[in-house]
Amino acid sequence: MAETSAKRQIIAPAQQIKMRVLVTIALGGLLAACQVVPKASPDAAPPPPKTDDMIGEGLPTDTDRHRVALLVPQSGANADVGNSIANATTLALLDSRADKLRITTYDTANGAAAAARQAIADGNKLILGPLLSEDVSAVAPIARAARIPVLSFSNDTSVAGNGVFIMGFVPGQSVERVVKYSRAKGHQRFGALVPKNIYGDRSAAAFRSAVQAAGGTLVSIETYDRSAAALTGAARRLANAGDMDAVLIADIGGNAVRAVPVVKTSGDRQILGTEMWNTDSSLAGAPAMRGAWFASVSDGLYGQLATKYRTRFGHAPYRLGSLGYDSVLLTVRIARDWKPGTSFPASRLVASDGFGGIDGIFRFNDRGIAVRALEVSEVGAGGFRVIDPAPTKW
Repeated sequence: MAETSAKRQIIAPAQQIKMRVLVTIALGGLLAACQVVPKASPDAAPPPPKTDDMIGEGLPTDTDRHRVALLVPQSGANADVGNSIANATTLALLDSRADKLRITTYDTANGAAAAARQAIADGNKLILGPLLSEDVSAVAPIARAARIPVLSFSNDTSVAGNGVFIMGFVPGQSVERVVKYSRAKGHQRFGALVPKNIYGDRSAAAFRSAVQAAGGTLVSIETYDRSAAALTGAARRLANAGDMDAVLIADIGGNAVRAVPVVKTSGDRQILGTEMWNTDSSLAGAPAMRGAWFASVSDGLYGQLATKYRTRFGHAPYRLGSLGYDSVLLTVRIARDWKPGTSFPASRLVASDGFGGIDGIFRFNDRGIAVRALEVSEVGAGGFRVIDPAPTKW
């Protein structure tokens, strides 16, 4: 049965708490009785000093279950996303009946490094999270020194490797997938419209590589600052850049809706998008977007998860919640051959057959980046229609 003392284990995975108060998900007790992060809250409390003496005395010894730490923001600006991930891990534990796995949640809002130190002091052998790339950078050297693998929810490939694995949806993979599909459908000459930010830079780099790998011709890439005038100007320059069969717009759906009519002023082009369109149902209401293609993870199983989540927690999850769910399924699978109290067998993370979950199959490459099987969808008047399903095996 769960105990309520702050120094003991608490069965309350979604509760906002301070660094030393831990939220532990003990499946046995539960059975008996988690890409735009929100902006900062104006009344968020300032973080306390980050000092080593914040580390508590640790958790009681538990030789029968695997100890896994979940590092996510549970207070401050990104609390809603972090709590969605934490709640989804609870559902995964319930669904998988993993009575040998104990997950303790640590709030990273007041310092990811301090959270990692406390997690290691408590005897956790695997870290799920953090969410933000800067937090991964802070946690990585601490975990590496303790030989604890980090399974992050970030999509920043620059923080992967040397003990850090990232599960986030990497934009370059959706670009590669939709370009390859477009080329297979006979499109030869490609152009792109990308914003001047990190996402745009990564999408543009992936686009160049994808067009070359597919044997296409890159006509032009136009960039723009985040303003309506700059977007329209870049779309106009692209429209006049030469003959193109297909145009990638690596931005949110709303900006794509504004740009597409301008892009098509000099001729009809196949419009391509990224995984950012997957959660934007308003695209179906824009006539200019009809027939556009984009690649993303499948939403079939996610819909079931969202329904179950809403029933249990009373509100819809953030889309990134699926990463928390799938990270638990992955851990449960590996835990079958993992003796409690011993080091997590990190070599199992790079198994060639990979893993399956809410977002379909995936596997980690030798850089620690989750490579995902993606589907291609088409925007229609009534919503999205899958026109090229994601592979179901590697």
